[in-house]
Amino acid sequence: MWNLDKHKGSPALLDDKGDSVTYSDIAEESKAIGDKIGGRCVIFALCTNSIGSIVGYASFLENRIVPVMLSSEIDRNLLSDLDSKYRPAFYWAPSEMEFKGLEKVHEYKGYSLLRTGYERYDINPDTCVLLTTSGSTGNPKLVRQSYRNVLSNTESIIEYLGIDSSERPITILPFNYTYGISVVNTHLYAGATILVTDKSVMQKEFWTFFKEQGATSISGVPYTYEMLERLRFRNMKLDSLKTMTQAGGRLSESLQMKFGEYALSSGRRFFVMYGQCEATARMAYLPPEHVVDHCGFIGVAIPGGEFMLTDTDGKIIGSPNTAGELVYKGDNVTLGYALSKDDLTKGDERNGILHTGDIAERDEQGFYRIVGRMNRFLKVYGNRVNMDDVEKMVNREFSVDCACVGRDDHVVLCVVSDDSVNPRIIDFISQKTNINRIAISVRNIPEIPRNESGKISYKTLNDEVS
Repeated sequence: MWNLDKHKGSPALLDDKGDSVTYSDIAEESKAIGDKIGGRCVIFALCTNSIGSIVGYASFLENRIVPVMLSSEIDRNLLSDLDSKYRPAFYWAPSEMEFKGLEKVHEYKGYSLLRTGYERYDINPDTCVLLTTSGSTGNPKLVRQSYRNVLSNTESIIEYLGIDSSERPITILPFNYTYGISVVNTHLYAGATILVTDKSVMQKEFWTFFKEQGATSISGVPYTYEMLERLRFRNMKLDSLKTMTQAGGRLSESLQMKFGEYALSSGRRFFVMYGQCEATARMAYLPPEHVVDHCGFIGVAIPGGEFMLTDTDGKIIGSPNTAGELVYKGDNVTLGYALSKDDLTKGDERNGILHTGDIAERDEQGFYRIVGRMNRFLKVYGNRVNMDDVEKMVNREFSVDCACVGRDDHVVLCVVSDDSVNPRIIDFISQKTNINRIAISVRNIPEIPRNESGKISYKTLNDEVS
């Protein structure tokens, strides 16, 4: 899976505590873990940004053991629920975590392999890894990714990013998050050296490690780039940095322009990308030379992938600048979902086609732009209102953090500001959308709630305002 023999003694992982492992070390540990587990089964991997966590994951895929990738900070009640639904044969968890009734059978780099005692069961031979979707942190729905999915997406990303063994990416994203896993997959496959840290970009120790070890790339979600802007990242002296990538949601056009111009002026590359867990990781990228002249676009399909737009009747839209649902075709489209272990015998339910649920347009040059989300619409007094558009208008006009939620006939704008601006926001949105003012309300909140991948938690906001 990882070309371990090809890269042999080369350094694979180096952490901020001075520990490191080579590709030969990963191969050796993969054999040890394979011998201890003794065959195909499901394992719960409780992830951290650490060498032990990453080596365990690499070992599971080498041995065709199927990991369920979960945060080590997962709520214990949710973990118990997932445990009862999937009955894993083993856990791979930080050694300091305590679990009653589990037998420790192996340890490596701060991680323990724990046997549960559950009986093994049949798993479809194509199933490689199981991930929670960004919207399923409160339920047991998992995305079933196949070996073909992972390999196809890994090779495509390596191709368009030009990743090789000289790269030294640094961990920023959670390892159990599809984008975070993708960064690990691509760089392990290419024989690169991954710089491993659990520090955040807001900590001085992160940047000390970055500079000392010569990190060549950073990967972040929109929230990451918001934090980098607050840190005046564009004024930092980072001689080793070559590439910046962004995915995990829409980056504001103002930030895309700022980081795009910074990259172009400093001889670096800034890739804006688009993906979903249901497509393994990534479906589109905006070539860095177009990051400014196509600000706000997601770009073109990755190598081996294909986009199309369909209307409400499912017919393909051929004309440019016409909105429709974005549909993707490629080998990285995943097998489907699972709600329990009984679903793990299922095969491919999507046949390489993914209806993304995003509304997009294609310009005359063939570049795609997301203009909305199919389930992010409200009906207000007969008018169809795109909540994403409302958010963007408020963010742009008032320079405040805003998240739009609500229900039919009632738009709720959650704004990080004092209440002095509320009447102006209501008047502005009423004028722009032709919605009666009585259907609009503003809630002032201390911060926008986000999930671990940095995306806005609309469910949390809806629960608070309902």
